[in-house]
Amino acid sequence: MTQSKTYLNTKQLAIGSVLIALSVLALKYTAYAMTNSVGLYSDALESLVNLAAAVAVVIAVWMSEKPADHNHPYGHHKAEYLSAVLEGVMIVLAAIAIFMAASESFFNPRTLNIPILGLLLNGLAGVLNGVWAAVLIHQGRRLRSPALVADGKHLLTDVFSSVGVLIGVLFALWTGLHWLDPLLAIFVAASILWTGWGLIRGSVSGLMDEAVDDEELARIQNIIMANADGAIEAHDLRTRHAGRVIFVEFHLVVPSILSVFDAHEICDQIEHALMAALPHANVTIHIEPEDKAHAPHTDGSMVF
Repeated sequence: MTQSKTYLNTKQLAIGSVLIALSVLALKYTAYAMTNSVGLYSDALESLVNLAAAVAVVIAVWMSEKPADHNHPYGHHKAEYLSAVLEGVMIVLAAIAIFMAASESFFNPRTLNIPILGLLLNGLAGVLNGVWAAVLIHQGRRLRSPALVADGKHLLTDVFSSVGVLIGVLFALWTGLHWLDPLLAIFVAASILWTGWGLIRGSVSGLMDEAVDDEELARIQNIIMANADGAIEAHDLRTRHAGRVIFVEFHLVVPSILSVFDAHEICDQIEHALMAALPHANVTIHIEPEDKAHAPHTDGSMVF
């Protein structure tokens, strides 16, 4: 059975995010219209950002899956990082809009009308977002898709803010302190502003060709050492990630008397092992005969 029959693929998940965002936006805007709460307004406005971000993710995923071409020989994988940066920027803009609405309502408090149906609709939207956020984060990590993971983390923040909004609105109604409603909206804006900064910071690291983390680097080194029978040493190992693809480059020192065919066989064995463990790996190996190799390496080299 192929993977596509077992799991949702990246495009299907991205399109699913658009449909979920539309449903959540409808529920939250209806809840706001029924209650006249600026807190629920801030929640609905964030859902509008979620919808725009979900559309951006669909476009980014479609672009990232385009094959390499003459102008993009390393592929289009980094398009997903651009989507995550755009999502971060939209979150910041939404936070500014919420700050403005909350400030106006703080100095001119609105009369709250809180029917139970409005609160239930907003709660239902939060549950829907929570379930889909868990799906996106889990599947995004499985598929090594930064756009899906970023979208999932954004939705998770939306869930937390929705819970806070509901609690605050109920507390404002119970105490009669209606100024608590816009104050809570300001806290929601601050929270999503922090989320936007985190998304932008994480995406910029990918755009800057950041290396894989120490745990994954150790895993790559172990795979190379376990599959390099016949070689002498590997050195100058470099890694970088671009979307779901990990680029792995290193020099492999082999005995000078080894034939080109045998050296190529060793490279194939290492490459196949790396591809099996990291399905989206792009591996480049530079062969060096022992008598032409650089001086012995002590920093990060792997002696077999």
